[in-house]
Amino acid sequence: MDKKELFKVTLIGQVRALDQFGTWVNKSDEDLLVEKYIRTKEDLKNIPIIADIDEMQIKDIRLVFQAVALAFEKMTGVMCSVVMEMSHEGFGRVVVFAGKIVLCEKFFKDAHRFSFRTYDDLLIEGEKYLVKAEETYNKYKNV
Repeated sequence: MDKKELFKVTLIGQVRALDQFGTWVNKSDEDLLVEKYIRTKEDLKNIPIIADIDEMQIKDIRLVFQAVALAFEKMTGVMCSVVMEMSHEGFGRVVVFAGKIVLCEKFFKDAHRFSFRTYDDLLIEGEKYLVKAEETYNKYKNV
């Protein structure tokens, strides 16, 4: 399985695991990810530049990075952790690490606007995170 597919399957698993009432059971995987993570330019125009972020949006962002961590674990067998700190205003940081090695990180200054333009953009970004995580881990694992 390539990294893009692994990321997609892992993210879907993470999202569906939170559906405790079966609300999303009739939605396709793609429709579910589009609803949660895809925003067009027009959608973004309707979101204020400065606004508070809600708890659900914070959880959705965390799921992306949890999917990266879990996909990396599946690829390598190395356990990962995700640490995320976010203010109510959408300023924060998320870090995925294995042992003492930071596999990927992202800073946010407007997390309430976190999204991707297309479904493919989401999967490509997940793939990029996995490629970078693998390269970083292989570079520093013996240091």
